[in-house]
Amino acid sequence: MENKKILIIEDDVNIASLERDYLEANGYDTKTEHNGANGLKSALNDDFSCVIVDIMLPGMDGFEICRQIRKQKDVPIIMVTAKKEDIDKIRGLGLGADDYIVKPFSPSELVARVTAHINRYERLLSKSEDLPQEKNEIVEIGGIKINKPARRVYVDGKEIILSNKEFDLLVFLAANPNVVFSRDQLFDRIWGADSFGETSTVTVHINKLREKIEKDMSKPQYIETVWGAGYRFRQF
Repeated sequence: MENKKILIIEDDVNIASLERDYLEANGYDTKTEHNGANGLKSALNDDFSCVIVDIMLPGMDGFEICRQIRKQKDVPIIMVTAKKEDIDKIRGLGLGADDYIVKPFSPSELVARVTAHINRYERLLSKSEDLPQEKNEIVEIGGIKINKPARRVYVDGKEIILSNKEFDLLVFLAANPNVVFSRDQLFDRIWGADSFGETSTVTVHINKLREKIEKDMSKPQYIETVWGAGYRFRQF
């Protein structure tokens, strides 16, 4: 079986070498780029099982790389940052990153996160390929049409691009209209109780969903906030 390939975009040669060595010791193939422009080019022109991208890069930062990848591909993205401020983490997650890790970090933890995200992505892909195309797999709510087997979403007839977790959140909430779910409940359901990360990522992904499906973010008609309790999908 061919080894899974990981793209490392990191300008610090020592850190990039450390990441590469640990990933290759665990059976992964790697490719390393040391500036943003080359990293983005590789990410878009080649097939990778996961992309690890540093935020601070020469030429193009990790945020822009993440944004551009998400326009064309749905591949697990792990952002690496030297900053501990929540704003950078929230911004990265909001742009479509699946996870973040703060320097200095344990290389073993990085490998574990890479493996977890790849496994989750492959499970989701396998489920979507195995599902038959049946009428009940096409969900239409208001102006939203969800094709679950194809993992495609249309709003007022126009297709919108969602990340895996945005899609899973939308499907889960739409399947349970008028039920209020807390951030903890949504995190456990979509990310898994044993996943890395914080429940604040739920809020980030809800906001990204609203940006894509709502006509007016200040008055959402689909995903409603129940203050002090969580979120619910409006029953039409």
